[in-house]
Amino acid sequence: MKIAIVGAAGRMGQKLCELAKGTELEVVSKVDVAEGYDKTWAAGVEGVIDFSYHTGVPASIAKAASEGIPYVIGTTGITAEEQKSVDAAAKVIPVVQSGNYSLGVNLLMELVKKAATILGPEYDVEVTEMHHKHKKDAPSGTALMLAKAAAAGRGVNLEEKAVYGRKGDIGERPVGEIAIHALRGGSVVGDHTVMFAGDLERVEITHKAQDRTAFAAGALKALSWAKGKTAGIYTMRDVLGFS
Repeated sequence: MKIAIVGAAGRMGQKLCELAKGTELEVVSKVDVAEGYDKTWAAGVEGVIDFSYHTGVPASIAKAASEGIPYVIGTTGITAEEQKSVDAAAKVIPVVQSGNYSLGVNLLMELVKKAATILGPEYDVEVTEMHHKHKKDAPSGTALMLAKAAAAGRGVNLEEKAVYGRKGDIGERPVGEIAIHALRGGSVVGDHTVMFAGDLERVEITHKAQDRTAFAAGALKALSWAKGKTAGIYTMRDVLGFS
């Protein structure tokens, strides 16, 4: 399968190109705005993996839709307006979209959802994430996925319960609030913790990524899986058979 990597100059893009060598996925186009990279993918590409900056997603996915090829999105920070382009393309082609492609994180989401269901609103939920100092968007897509999993476990809408960081005289913590905090520094690949804090005990579920290979391997697996699928938006949970 001939594929294109969009955002090939980035950390994830480089790892994807490296990991694809010797597999059934042949990288024939390395697309990036950086000097020395392709500005678009070549004719004959059969699938695309996108880990670029979010502003470039609409144009790239529209091109993929016009060519009828599957598209895997690892880009985070996508705005509501940009998401409309993704949704439109998914009416024509299979799109896999996830804030994290590792097996461990997707398992973590299942555990968080179950814990939220069992523990209920009596336990306060705090989601913390830390990434390297070069990451541009906050909070991470994974942190948002975990917060949504906690909200789903409680049967509530995250947008109505979420708070992002705290500052000033904010008063007592409201019952049912789901807090998300972003830390940045050094070369951290990605650490995520979901804390359920009760009056008598605390439950913490943590995932620490040691190498980007876990994410890259998942994204490559997702593209292989998407080949031949009907149009629609899928997640890594679909790829792994969790859904």
